[in-house]
Amino acid sequence: MSDSISSKKKDTKSTPNNTKEITKKILHNLPKTISHFFPDFISGLRRMPDSRKRTEYELLELMMGGITMHLFKEGSRNAYNNDRRDDKFRSNYESIFNGIRLPHMDTVDDQFRNQDPKLLEDFKAAQIRGLIEKRVLHKERLLGKYFVVAIDGTGVASYKKRHCNKCLTKTYSNGKTVYFHNVLEAKLVMLNGLTISIGTEWIENDDDEYEKQDCELKSFYRLSEKLKKYYPRLPICIVGDGLYPNQKVFEICERNQWKYIITLRDGNLPTVWEEVRLLLPIEEDNKIKQTLINKNGEKETSHRWIEKIDYSGHKLSWIETVETKKDSKTEKTNRFVYVSNLEIKEKTAAQISCSGRLRTKIENEGFNEQKNNGYELEHKYSEVSLKALKNYYQCLQIAAMINQLLVLGQKLKMYLKEKITIKHLWKNLKAFLLYGEIDREKIIELNSIRIQIRLE
Repeated sequence: MSDSISSKKKDTKSTPNNTKEITKKILHNLPKTISHFFPDFISGLRRMPDSRKRTEYELLELMMGGITMHLFKEGSRNAYNNDRRDDKFRSNYESIFNGIRLPHMDTVDDQFRNQDPKLLEDFKAAQIRGLIEKRVLHKERLLGKYFVVAIDGTGVASYKKRHCNKCLTKTYSNGKTVYFHNVLEAKLVMLNGLTISIGTEWIENDDDEYEKQDCELKSFYRLSEKLKKYYPRLPICIVGDGLYPNQKVFEICERNQWKYIITLRDGNLPTVWEEVRLLLPIEEDNKIKQTLINKNGEKETSHRWIEKIDYSGHKLSWIETVETKKDSKTEKTNRFVYVSNLEIKEKTAAQISCSGRLRTKIENEGFNEQKNNGYELEHKYSEVSLKALKNYYQCLQIAAMINQLLVLGQKLKMYLKEKITIKHLWKNLKAFLLYGEIDREKIIELNSIRIQIRLE
């Protein structure tokens, strides 16, 4: 019998009754979760090219050091080094990862300053391709076919002085100039909460001599080429905010045979809005209304849509969703409008609109989670090296993916009672590594048997 849970009856009997037992269960199941979802994980890291001449640690051990710093949500290299000094911590670490040693993070940093970040991003993409091939994510596809990919940018690091010649800059009215690095992300987003980085493009200037700074849209043009290279046959539906409804974005998506659902703000694409105003009175049948009543009140959702609107040779569908929530005290209405190259029918309107709203998950479950709940995305893991900063960023994305699969696959959310949170569990996880005892035999046993890990 495995530690994973396969039925409600077993859930009840095997649910740990205290935080220590839950934490121990997480750590025992961590290596099995990695090997189950990513059977090529360790061997893939071992295959990375190593140009070093003197090697106290395997390259695998350095890469694992960078990934596990984020996996355990240490928050800084110094914090991880402090834990590493403890013999119990290092022993437990080696038990979990089958003898892989934990190097000093200064050694990891030395490697990351000289390592092409493309190596880790290529590795990440290879692991995701394997995840897709295993059909782990297929239940969450739009219309049973398309993987929803949200595109958005965020800040990673800012400086009072120029960090490097690729820095973006902003000068305020008081004459103060800030230097910073931003990144554009493509993340698989799903209703079950999974938000996985599948592509990264840094928004950065080429050198000191530029006429216009790099921006999110220009970065998307580069990111689209990377996505097509990494996932050439993956049926993708791009979801983006009000920055993205323009002819070049439509052309890129259609050339790559991607679908798209993009926020359309009032005033964007004026010719499309003019068509909408003319056609709405005619297309009166293209609408549905749904009402849901539960103990929290009433939610009324209405959709209306128009198809085959011509915009510079692109045939667009337009859909508007108005959602009103009522309870005994308040009433709140939200409106969402999208353009898409998907056909919209009565049976698909709600799902297409819902997929458009999944874009917010890249901000909430994605960037906000990584900035505020232990990963410390905006921490300067390397003060002086942009190359190292990019390597740490990829390690963070890999670690966040593993942790999400661990939480969903081991059904950890069922243990979250009263005020126990994921953040609290990870705090206890680090404490257990320092003061608890990992059962290496238990981990070997779990790794030796075939189990099923189903995502919620």
